[in-house]
Amino acid sequence: MNEDAVLLDLRRRAHDGSPVALYQLASALVVRHELDEAFTLHRRAAEAGLANAQIEYARMLMYGVGCDAEPVRAAEWLLRAESVGSPIASYFLALMSLGGRTLPRDGRINERVLRAVRADYPPALRAAAVHFGRKAAPADQLRCLQLLERATGLGDVVSARLFGERLARGEGDAPQPDAAHELRVQLRAHGIKALPAIVVPEYAANVSSPGVLSMEDVLQPVDLKLQASRPHVMTVDGLLNADECRLLVANAEMHLTRSRTVDPETGLPIEQEIRTSSDAAFDAIQEDLALRCVQLRMASAAGVPLDHAEHLVVLRYEPGQEYRPHRDYRPASSIERDKPQAGNRMRTICAYLNEVEAGGQTEFPVAGLKVEPRPGRAVVFDNLHANGAPDVDSLHAGLPVERGEKWLATLWLRQAPYRGF
Repeated sequence: MNEDAVLLDLRRRAHDGSPVALYQLASALVVRHELDEAFTLHRRAAEAGLANAQIEYARMLMYGVGCDAEPVRAAEWLLRAESVGSPIASYFLALMSLGGRTLPRDGRINERVLRAVRADYPPALRAAAVHFGRKAAPADQLRCLQLLERATGLGDVVSARLFGERLARGEGDAPQPDAAHELRVQLRAHGIKALPAIVVPEYAANVSSPGVLSMEDVLQPVDLKLQASRPHVMTVDGLLNADECRLLVANAEMHLTRSRTVDPETGLPIEQEIRTSSDAAFDAIQEDLALRCVQLRMASAAGVPLDHAEHLVVLRYEPGQEYRPHRDYRPASSIERDKPQAGNRMRTICAYLNEVEAGGQTEFPVAGLKVEPRPGRAVVFDNLHANGAPDVDSLHAGLPVERGEKWLATLWLRQAPYRGF
């Protein structure tokens, strides 16, 4: 049966208003990008009490798919689905709560993540694995490995890539090179190559109790070191651990495109020789709980609420690629096109994700400062003065990579809330 015939059959079955049939038709329409009708159908199925439809309707409201974004209404529908026992609704409520805006950032986050983990929901398994991977206790390191294995068995590709790295390196248990090789062969058969070598020798391990799921650990204070006052530049080593660095690379790799810059005249993104890297910008709908936790860790280290952050961007620089001297604050024309109520980019945090063989430093010419890229290290710098005026001294550059490649994660942080939750 061809695609049109399948859709016709779904329409026929949905004609009598069956919630399941409405949900199935709406899901098929989302795939075809017929979003307005899908939104209406998911709402009808949700109102009829179908939990899966309530979740999908809520997700459309969360992200503004086929409608204007309404996070508060989204949370209400997720709570309805959770009340009838949906662990997936619990997962999305936890994801929303991390922002601390639409829902409180409280202990229910851990309860909800645990509920989704016990239901073997792969994104929850992955987030919990990355969380336990930061705990120093051997039992927690083994728990990280086991959670990644469970998610891998359920077909989660990102977890499989993280699992393979831990097997090969003996992280969490004795090295299992044969098992790691077999997993990599399976991934390669699907066009998925091995991750770059990423090891973070020093990072701030979680200080919470062993064996306890405590997602709020991402908020623990970090030891920022002042590197320059003009412009204001700070660094912190080991902000991210190896699992978090690998997570960012694994999620970004399949979405890389040529990097762009903002045209100062039109405010539109354009390709320019000033910037020759590739990058992946994650729209909110692409975020999972693990990615959101890493972003909350980065925003917290920079001293700015997560809802002030633009979309996460992960960049790859290959040999010879660079980002010539530039400033991160945006021209007025660009701000007008992208949530002007959020103001300008007040601060930037960049986290280095891998070891660069040579080159790739972040240079601040006015300060005479070059920050060496080290996996897990982050650099935080201000783009505006305290009065909100652009700081021209914030000029900086990504120097050319001489050998190897450089992976970098960037969050641009606005003066006021940018995200809805």
